Amino acid sequence: MDWEPTTKKLWTVVNERDGLGDDLVPDYLTSVKENAFYGWPYAYFGQHEDVRVKEMKPELVKKTLVPDFPLGSHTASLGLAFYTGNSFPEKYKNGAFIVQHGSWNRKIISGYCVIFVPFKDGKPAGKSENFLTGFIVDPQKDIVRGRPVGVIVMPNGDLLITDDKTNTIWRVSSTK
Repeated sequence: MDWEPTTKKLWTVVNERDGLGDDLVPDYLTSVKENAFYGWPYAYFGQHEDVRVKEMKPELVKKTLVPDFPLGSHTASLGLAFYTGNSFPEKYKNGAFIVQHGSWNRKIISGYCVIFVPFKDGKPAGKSENFLTGFIVDPQKDIVRGRPVGVIVMPNGDLLITDDKTNTIWRVSSTK
């Protein structure tokens, strides 16, 4: 979770459920609204009922909000930090860095990277883009050289990214 810097609203990344196939259900980035219902366990990504739930509650399914921004299925999006530093190029200002720990339950793995979602006026404004990659060695054989977990923005504007496969903290900085 992190506070979006222009609106001061709370945002979070969410790992969705497993067992519905390689392409369901997308993890997501969303603003946190007071008293809102996001679906668990009855519905996913809006009002899509999870047919595996034995005692469905239709009144809750109808109240389920659609998340703000999909992040891909089984990416295990864990870390979130809005960029409030000044050392990276201007395009990163107030945007969201999201750390994707990586899948364990897909035929071809996904995640294992840090992505960037641009924001404008407190909302996602465009497609996500890869920011830090190279952790996947062979996607067919599930061979990786790291699993990023968390991200923080340092006072000098650098990013620190934790990796729980190698017990490493990666520092990402920008030079002008």
